[in-house]
Amino acid sequence: MSWYRVKTAFTGVQRLMALSEADKRACIDAFKFLQKMQDGAPTETADETRAVADYYKVLNNMLSVFDLEKLYIPPQLDTQQGLYGNQLLVERAVLDDLALEDPPRSHLLDMGCGRGRISHHFATVTGGQVSGYNIDPNQIDNAVAWATECRMTDRLHFKVGDHHEPLAYASETFDGCFSFQAVWPFFKKHELDDLAVEMFRVLKPGGRYACSEYLLTPHFDWDDPEHVRLHRSYLPTLAATQSMYPADVCAALERAGFEVLVSAPSRAPAWPICEQKRDLILHGRRVIRALEAARIAPPWVEESLELLQSGGEAWTLAEKAKIADLNWRIVAEKPRAS
Repeated sequence: MSWYRVKTAFTGVQRLMALSEADKRACIDAFKFLQKMQDGAPTETADETRAVADYYKVLNNMLSVFDLEKLYIPPQLDTQQGLYGNQLLVERAVLDDLALEDPPRSHLLDMGCGRGRISHHFATVTGGQVSGYNIDPNQIDNAVAWATECRMTDRLHFKVGDHHEPLAYASETFDGCFSFQAVWPFFKKHELDDLAVEMFRVLKPGGRYACSEYLLTPHFDWDDPEHVRLHRSYLPTLAATQSMYPADVCAALERAGFEVLVSAPSRAPAWPICEQKRDLILHGRRVIRALEAARIAPPWVEESLELLQSGGEAWTLAEKAKIADLNWRIVAEKPRAS
């Protein structure tokens, strides 16, 4: 394990231990809210968004301890590589899908940028600029600090933002935009058009949207009790609020004016890497229990890890059954002016 990973994990533990009582309470309430959603309780988008922000404020630090700083599981494109190596591979594949004509002069939009590590990767590879937004101020603070540490503040730009609000960028600003398990899991079907229109607006003609996103596959059946049971278990693990079919997302993109070039399953499953992280969390829980016994760690940390582990097991079954895909691929292009 690299020194960077050790330092990131240590920092994550420090931040978890330093959380205020208000943050802990908000995380617990968000945790319960996400569970109630899966039990069929009616919810409003604003409340869902608030719960996701409160949960992610804690979750991003918790998962950084387990080497999940980027908050997404990639497909296992190379069995000789671990989580990080496969993340780099899928990120390069998405970047290739953007088909940038002049990478060093490009300006990309990272939708749901988290801590900005994918933005940093894309800016490093292209030599261009990347702007990113995320609903969690904690992660944006981390992204800004990372850009400063890397001396890339002239090319990496981060701000707090909400998918459900108009994008805070001028029209035709970006040469491309992208997302990794950060957009479609937070939209109800009737809300898809609003974001698609905003994406279309901020892209330059010829610009593309490319993603690796959690979506249900066409094989998922809401009338199948086993499908629904697995979905109820794994969705809170993703800290997601909704599950869309690819056809619904693509239809919204087309209504906004995009030409959908690709809509296809992941090139490889993610469950082998999910199982690796599940086992790591299992070992981590033993340490957490010891910290709880010493009254160093609060009980909700163990409870949250239990959710992650049991939900991860449900995810493995769902992906093996091909009813859901963590890395469904979509590529859509804004037509050039005729």
